[in-house]
Amino acid sequence: MRKTVALLLSFVMALSLTACGSMGKASDKALPHWDPEAPAMKSITEFVTAAVDEKSEGFIPVEDRIAVFDMDGTLTCETFFTYYDTCMFIDYCLKDHPERVSEELKEAAREIKPGYTAGEELARNFAKAYAGMTVEELYDYAVEFGKKKTDSFNNMRYIDGFYLPMVEVVKYLYENDFTIYVVSGTERTTTRAIVDNSPISEYVSPEHVIGTEFEVKVKGNEDVESNMDFKYVDGDELVFTGGFIQKNLNANKTIWIERELGKRPVLAFGNSGSDTSMMNYAIDSRNPYPSEAYMIIADDDVREWGTQNYEEKAPQYEEQGYVVISMKRDFEEIYADDITRAETQYIEDESDVEELDEAA
Repeated sequence: MRKTVALLLSFVMALSLTACGSMGKASDKALPHWDPEAPAMKSITEFVTAAVDEKSEGFIPVEDRIAVFDMDGTLTCETFFTYYDTCMFIDYCLKDHPERVSEELKEAAREIKPGYTAGEELARNFAKAYAGMTVEELYDYAVEFGKKKTDSFNNMRYIDGFYLPMVEVVKYLYENDFTIYVVSGTERTTTRAIVDNSPISEYVSPEHVIGTEFEVKVKGNEDVESNMDFKYVDGDELVFTGGFIQKNLNANKTIWIERELGKRPVLAFGNSGSDTSMMNYAIDSRNPYPSEAYMIIADDDVREWGTQNYEEKAPQYEEQGYVVISMKRDFEEIYADDITRAETQYIEDESDVEELDEAA
């Protein structure tokens, strides 16, 4: 009898060990599109493991497990000619609705070339271009634009530009009870349209999107100075006036996170200097919880159009306290198998430009 009980106990222990081993293995493969030896991946999984363990010094209550992600260049491709909102503006002005925009805006769209600056001046032009559109119309246009194919990659629509390894990070955090915010330099309605139709749509709700802000008013009251001077009634529509409020980069990211969340995130992911304010806000010494910030370096010029020098950038970012992610070294895959880099980054459509010049 004792021998039978001992055998049964041994069998149960063996099953338990096998199950534990399987769980550990599954955990190791939570991010399968990453190089398994990538220091950044290990940092992420170690942080999350501690955050969900109530006995760990790194434990973070569920309500405070907040992660913020930049979008362009962090979650999805931002190299020209694939940068979503910029290429959307070009097509809106020069192909889809040239009759709706001024000659100045058409010229601004024509002048955009690789190496352009996605700053406040350009964002102001975006706001002017979409003047008169309802919020729903801009959302729908952004969705339709996403179905177009980019010249920079083979078999890629604009909406397909999400990095598989970063999608996995979002999913992994969500499954460990983190609340995910996308904090983007792209206008908020456009960002919502992109996120809603992307692989991260299940993990980021519309109210968890923060972006650049264009002025919106009730249609028919665009020229009324204050929103206090009129009231919304049944059937009214909200329209973009062409006015500009703020470009959500640099310190604005920090300010709007504070205004909308009211607390510091514990994880932040970015890819450029315009994200460092958000990242510094997360790892500020006054954060009551452990925190980390991750900086992606676009150094892959084979699968991507990255031109950044890892050896130059990495030490600078590490000195600022960021965990560095190399697209070239750390991402085993970037896009789906059938998506490959095109031979050329951008082919200018001369015929369209000539037609518009003649029409002008």
